[in-house]
Amino acid sequence: MALLAGVVALALLWWLLSNYTKSDPKALAATLRKVAGATAFGFAGLLLLRGRLDMAVLVAGGGAWLYGGMPFGLPNPFQRGPARVAKVRSAMIEMDLDAATGALRGRVLAGPLAGTELDTLDRGGLLALLRQCRASDFDGARLLEAYLDRRTPGWRKDAQGDADARAGQAPPGAMTEQEAYEVLGLAPGASDEEVAAAHRALIKRLHPDLGGTTYLAARVNQAKDVLLARHR
Repeated sequence: MALLAGVVALALLWWLLSNYTKSDPKALAATLRKVAGATAFGFAGLLLLRGRLDMAVLVAGGGAWLYGGMPFGLPNPFQRGPARVAKVRSAMIEMDLDAATGALRGRVLAGPLAGTELDTLDRGGLLALLRQCRASDFDGARLLEAYLDRRTPGWRKDAQGDADARAGQAPPGAMTEQEAYEVLGLAPGASDEEVAAAHRALIKRLHPDLGGTTYLAARVNQAKDVLLARHR
């Protein structure tokens, strides 16, 4: 009851001040949200001391929403961090790897299918695109093979000329700093620690047991080397 009364009182005070003072309503609303959030955190602390962990978590979540985050610079357990997506592209193919979920998605950048999402193509369409890439875009072919390995693991048994194509594999080409940032899903200027952390997260997702490929792993390793070489 005390919590309900406090919330009602704050709501009433907010309405009165918003309608009867000359203060900036936006600034006033922001201040009152902070006060309400701090009050909720106080109640959450009392609930926690009384052994009501379930209610404390609920009230603290409401307080974090009102306050716009956790006070005193504490991490907010109710807010998810920004998703880190690794981006690798070739002349014809662009691929995104979500470091959090391991999801691999891609799209066609050039040719008759430019702008098409790979998820919308059936197996026949993907194999036809693979043949085009093998003829003119080696890196794109490696990216598409990685995507096919994830989506239809048995595709190599049915693909024509796969053994011949693998025999001519070559290491990844040169990579610029901008490309390296995109591969690791980082903003330009990221620290060495951020580079190392992004590399670790992506390499875990590229483990063979999780459907990873040596080509994508090589690109992630190359991106890390390019960015760490900035300070040498």
